[in-house]
Amino acid sequence: MADIILTTLNARYAHCAFGLRYLMANLGELQARARLLEFDINQRPVDVVEAILRHEPKIVGLGVYIWNTAPSLQLVADLKRLRPDLTIIIGGPEVSYECDAQEIVRLADHAITGEGDLAFAELCRAVLVERASRPFITSAPATGGTPVLQKVIPAPLPDFDRLALPYDLYTDADIAHRVIYVEASRGCPYECEFCLSSLDVPVRNAPLEPFLAAMQRLLNRGVRQFKFVDRTFNLNLQTSSTILRFFLERYRPGLFVHFEMIPDRLPQALRELIRQFPPGALQFEVGIQTFNEDVAKLISRRQDNAKAEENLRWLREETGVHVHADLIVGLPGEDVDSFARGFDRLVALGPQEIQVGLLKRLRGTPIVRHDREWAMVYSPHPPYEILQTRLIDFFTMQRLRRFARYWDLIANSGNFVETTPLLWRVPLSLTLSPHAGRGEERDPPLPSGERIEVRGSPFQGFMRFSDWLYAQTRQTHSIALARLRELVARYLTEETGLVGEKVRAAIQRDSEHARGSSVPDAPPRQARHLAKSQ
Repeated sequence: MADIILTTLNARYAHCAFGLRYLMANLGELQARARLLEFDINQRPVDVVEAILRHEPKIVGLGVYIWNTAPSLQLVADLKRLRPDLTIIIGGPEVSYECDAQEIVRLADHAITGEGDLAFAELCRAVLVERASRPFITSAPATGGTPVLQKVIPAPLPDFDRLALPYDLYTDADIAHRVIYVEASRGCPYECEFCLSSLDVPVRNAPLEPFLAAMQRLLNRGVRQFKFVDRTFNLNLQTSSTILRFFLERYRPGLFVHFEMIPDRLPQALRELIRQFPPGALQFEVGIQTFNEDVAKLISRRQDNAKAEENLRWLREETGVHVHADLIVGLPGEDVDSFARGFDRLVALGPQEIQVGLLKRLRGTPIVRHDREWAMVYSPHPPYEILQTRLIDFFTMQRLRRFARYWDLIANSGNFVETTPLLWRVPLSLTLSPHAGRGEERDPPLPSGERIEVRGSPFQGFMRFSDWLYAQTRQTHSIALARLRELVARYLTEETGLVGEKVRAAIQRDSEHARGSSVPDAPPRQARHLAKSQ
């Protein structure tokens, strides 16, 4: 039995509920009366309800995110039907903004907006112990009498010095089977209008000594893969240098650390540390988002593109860092030609992965101020992706959506590292990409009858393949790898005129590299990319 149940629906089993562990760690004397239960969105809400109610709780705290909004609503509705007396407290980014319009907020007893690490504990005390003595979360009814707890409770930003760190709450099962999330800072100094982090200022750093002590305990328990969720890991040079040095001094085979970095900030002191890590030990997520400077200015994004390019080139040429770069489709003011130029520019820099994401209209973000001018139309359902803009119609956006999915299946997966560039090596007899600044060219006569191939636009070439692949399969998911290899080979031989032997040899080499046998301790995708580079 437990008076307090902390729960959420993760996107998949391998993901840990990092926020819930912070709530649990900061419950103080109530921690002994609480239990953490994690589920995932593939489980039936009715089964989740059963598992929760077996503990006969008085309070259920539920984390609500963009990926679990719909099943979370069903979960809250069913819990309140079965146990009307149960106090349900919701929190998380999905219910921290525009609360009045949300049915889940209406059904729940309380919604904590913002960072609820300390506010949740205070609310639980008010519900269970001392309702009238917590004025910062109470309000008196208009008719007078006993104060009642507020419905929506804005949580003050907690000082990191006051927070109990959650890392000892990772279980042995978590360490063996799940992603271990950590953070050395919260917040972001930038104001990119599509991002919730633009609302999360100022940047606050965790006290380094206790944080690194917690990291050491995780290492001692066998953790080898750490995913930092900091938005701007390389913002504070002293902090990022200290953390990199910590992991470098403790490096053992299999160590893998993921950071999200600011693209145009990579001073020499960080470069010297990064260069010392062996291949595959570090992954940097680099948010380029757009290379169009007019679009960047429109959405209040500050980025030195020339410096970002220099840093990416250095990472790929001088280090063993696995680079995961992000681009966004559908930003206000950006058309297909502009996105294509940015995509080709990024491909030329050689990151192992390019994540093409459609713009999302996240609750609370100021991106909505462009809706009228740029005719932005978003889906009203999670994840609230863009459907069309003034510059990209719905059908073109659908093609771009498929492009993003197929790029992830083929280029990002590491299963087609050598084969992927063949998809944009086009014969001169085909029209070359206008995005690459070329017009139509034709084959010169060749005595041998052979076709000349030149490197075209990666965007144009892969878009052509994407359209063909969808016409053949009419699906973007559940395509088996063996079938995908057959389709890629067929496209390259039948549609581009490449010699079948050359295509089969490239696919065979990719198949061998994809096993990643030379780097067995790295995560699967990274291992496949790394195996090809060795």
